[in-house]
Amino acid sequence: MITLIKNAETYAPEYLGAKDLLIADQKIAKISEHIDMPEWVPTIDANGKIVTPGFIDGHVHITGGGGEGSFHTRTPELNLTDATTSGVTTVVGVIGTDGTTRTMTNLVAKAKALREEGITCYALTGNYHVPVRTLTGKLEDDIMLIDVIIGAGEIAIADHRSSQPTAEELAKIGSQARIGGMLSGKKGIVNVHVGHGSDRLQLIEQVTEETNIPVEQFHPTHINRNEDLFQDGLKYAKKGGFIDFTTSTIPNRSTDQTLKSSQALKRMLVEGVPLEQMTFTSDAQGSLPQFNDKGELVGLKVGKIKSLHEAFVESVKDEGIELSQALQVITKNPATILGLKQKGFLREGQDADLVLLDDSLEIDTVMALGQVMVQDKQAVVKGTFED
Repeated sequence: MITLIKNAETYAPEYLGAKDLLIADQKIAKISEHIDMPEWVPTIDANGKIVTPGFIDGHVHITGGGGEGSFHTRTPELNLTDATTSGVTTVVGVIGTDGTTRTMTNLVAKAKALREEGITCYALTGNYHVPVRTLTGKLEDDIMLIDVIIGAGEIAIADHRSSQPTAEELAKIGSQARIGGMLSGKKGIVNVHVGHGSDRLQLIEQVTEETNIPVEQFHPTHINRNEDLFQDGLKYAKKGGFIDFTTSTIPNRSTDQTLKSSQALKRMLVEGVPLEQMTFTSDAQGSLPQFNDKGELVGLKVGKIKSLHEAFVESVKDEGIELSQALQVITKNPATILGLKQKGFLREGQDADLVLLDDSLEIDTVMALGQVMVQDKQAVVKGTFED
């Protein structure tokens, strides 16, 4: 499959200027100011459009999540076009609160299904609770022997729904994930859900201060949940830690101060946090439960993967962040942090995952592994059971 993209304002994610891109055999074969090809080669005229790397969403409940309000509140699985129409070409699947009916076998099967349907999908082993429920019975073995599994998570801390893990237990998870990653050429990152608890990031800080596990081994998410957690995240990032902002957010409890991801990113940059240490993820298909001050469930919504693109646009339009910087938190940064070497950049030899944006930053065309998935803002490839 060969495709030529002509005259695109190219962000790799750094700005490269107007370029032509030649796509061949699922890869970016060439990037140049001018590429000539025979007339029979399919050509996309990108004049007036921006081309970027395909978006990476590192935290998606691909098999559904939820259940905090009993069985009828279990959320649905991710559909292929949910991702592609949102510009997302690489997804990392996770299990959340429910590690009983949402299993690792189901998670890996869904990841493989999304791969067969045309996008790239990975998974993390485990769920909120400790001991970690793995696929093979051993965390290191999952990472080493299962190709789609690249790390552990999401492990919950500072949350009434967590198993209240100790620092020793979290340290063992970090160590096992690190060893499994080292022995298999993966990063073995531990994704950590941080809830509303007043202890916030203390458990991760204790592990990284009292053991030899580096701070980069953990990737805490939901750092924009409230002001107190944001401030802890600021300190953690200044120590060299990675932090993640959730783009699917709703106010929770009367005292909460939920920040938009775009606002959190801008404030972190103003405070001098290196851009490379921050990511956005959607928490798509996860339940967004609303609890009152007594911890009682009073409402429930579902995270949307399209919120990743929306937060990127808000970062540029509302917060005045440079387009290349806003792109980095959904392309280059997650690719680097998660160890996805073929993703996150527009470079010759990289996977041909890319997004064409119009002058309003709306998604026009999406290509995953060289295949056009969305064209003229319409999905042209759909999941197996999508209408």
